[in-house]
Amino acid sequence: MVFPDHLGGTLPNAAAKAALSTYSKSLSKQVSPKGVRVARVSPGWIETESAVELAKRLAAEHNVDVEKGKQMIMTLIGGVPIGRPSKPEEIANLIAFIASDRAGTITGTEYVIDGGTVPTA
Repeated sequence: MVFPDHLGGTLPNAAAKAALSTYSKSLSKQVSPKGVRVARVSPGWIETESAVELAKRLAAEHNVDVEKGKQMIMTLIGGVPIGRPSKPEEIANLIAFIASDRAGTITGTEYVIDGGTVPTA
């Protein structure tokens, strides 16, 4: 299966995420004593309007249905074990929890919400 060039570019994205991870951990050590919490949310593929449009374009280019277009995207990013992209409201729910008083002692952490795309320890 061949994918269009505009779907590539994961190396710069990975480098940026690594830098942001290090920065957010360092920042949390500086600002947490002042009552400011830092948490990083790392979503995977999110089923936004743009993502659905991309799946539709791929489906049309390959003469398949939209669900197959989504599967093509999931294959490109290395698979999504849960079998679907995250919904925007799922990301929002996580952020709402982290920002709430219920997560009052959480700082310097990263939350990966990607349906299992990136294995974590």
